Amino acid sequence: MPSGRSLPDADPTRHWVVWAFAFILLWRLWAAWMLPVTQDEAYYFDWALSLDWGYFDHPPGVALLGLGARLVPSSALAGRLGNLLAATLTLLVLIRFYRACGLDARQALLALVMTSATFAGLVSGVLATPDTPLALAWALALHEGLAALRGDRRRWVTAGLATGLGLLGKYGMALIGPVFLWAILWADPKALRTPWPYLGALAALLVFAPNLIWNAQHDWLTIRFQFGHGFSTSAGAISAEAVGTALTLPERASVLEEAGLGERLLAVLSFLGIQAALWGLMLFPLVAGLWQGWRVRAQAGPWVEARPSGQRTSSQPLWGGWRLRAQVEPLVPYRGARALLVAGTVFPLAFFGLVAAFSAVQPNWAVLYLLTGIPLAVLAMAGYSRALLATAGANVLLVSLYLLHARTGILPLPDNQQRILHETHGFQALAREVELLSGPVFADRYQLVAMTRFYAPGLEITQWPGLFRASEYVRGSSPGGPGFDGSLDREAIARGGGWWLVSRNPPRPVIPGFRLDRQRLLYDCLREGLLEATTGQPDPCAEPIHRWWLLHYVPDPSS
Repeated sequence: MPSGRSLPDADPTRHWVVWAFAFILLWRLWAAWMLPVTQDEAYYFDWALSLDWGYFDHPPGVALLGLGARLVPSSALAGRLGNLLAATLTLLVLIRFYRACGLDARQALLALVMTSATFAGLVSGVLATPDTPLALAWALALHEGLAALRGDRRRWVTAGLATGLGLLGKYGMALIGPVFLWAILWADPKALRTPWPYLGALAALLVFAPNLIWNAQHDWLTIRFQFGHGFSTSAGAISAEAVGTALTLPERASVLEEAGLGERLLAVLSFLGIQAALWGLMLFPLVAGLWQGWRVRAQAGPWVEARPSGQRTSSQPLWGGWRLRAQVEPLVPYRGARALLVAGTVFPLAFFGLVAAFSAVQPNWAVLYLLTGIPLAVLAMAGYSRALLATAGANVLLVSLYLLHARTGILPLPDNQQRILHETHGFQALAREVELLSGPVFADRYQLVAMTRFYAPGLEITQWPGLFRASEYVRGSSPGGPGFDGSLDREAIARGGGWWLVSRNPPRPVIPGFRLDRQRLLYDCLREGLLEATTGQPDPCAEPIHRWWLLHYVPDPSS
């Protein structure tokens, strides 16, 4: 049964691996403590208070990882503990996978550092998102798939189990299917004559079945939403019956529906550019190392590999203290590993590159290619390992400064670069103000509901349907969970008198059957905190992070 090769006790690289893991874990703990909760995280932590086999936006994996939110309410660190554990396990699985692929100890260490220090790796190691359980399951599936490709075909069953777990985290796990098929056809086509790949597919389906059953019971709510979100099609429109209210999610027309060939090509290039930017400062030594590696192999033959050495010879004047190996061997020594690394890198990029030509693609959707693209890059490079380590450290420093800015606002960034403050700042003070309101309280956006509930766990607030994008709060089936019963009784609310709506500036919506009775405008100022605007007085601060309306509605007899 093949597995990752362990490092000999005498190998000093073993100690570097331990120190690297320790540093990564400590940095992630510090970052999880430093960064205030983000809006989507608060939304997912709310799901953890009412576990189910599915939710409006995603399958249940991210809610399971957020169970720490039950331990210490209003603690972002507690809510992120499951995410930190899953991200750490992902690295442990990856280093075994990299060693099994044929990387030596130093190459595996370099790949580990690079995986953790891309901007995608730094973010996913801290923030609680569906990408974290997806990455763990993807790494496990790759590990088991490699073992199957190298002869133990029974491991297709465990690869299928990992795939099913990944589908319970995020539907993007389905992309591992074409990756496995490509790798099997390349490295072990006879496996298709055995039952093991098919038993693996059946295992994936059985593990994923609870979410499929849940979707079938809810008009395929999550799957239809994700299909529409991912491909910008009207097929993702959610019916009124699915969310239990007189609301249909607005059809989202593709942003490239009427685009010409040039615009589509530009969209694909933009997608690839964003993927390259996720490497951060490591991109520069990466490109240089790949170029140097190509030069070496072009001079010495297609399958000759460059390996690190402590000396340089005049006959082999390579950059970065590297020399050419004397023997000729494949760049990736195992056929199954070559198949899996190439398929796992090319397919996600090609698939989402094609999608980008027709629809808007989020930067994180294709980042799984990094888990196989990084070891491929390490094997193909000649030199520049020290430069890669240095720029990896620079990436960590940059993100650390940004996290410090999220807590303190110390960086003099323009307003359009203040996304982290727009995500996190001022919501605790807003929740305190909302707690003081008398009567029923609603919000127009699910993000406002999630953030106020996070900082005021006992607050009874949910989303008023029909104003903005539907969410779990509109669909939710339990008043004690993230939503309400889905059937908004406007007559009962009208009989109860007035109610409040928390709204982000500038909308102050017209609500049929009700009229606006009074309003308050709150300014979230970076230095001064939450201040209320006074009629006839200057604005409390010139450039607020947020403007929030507290709107009081009463029944309108004339409507």
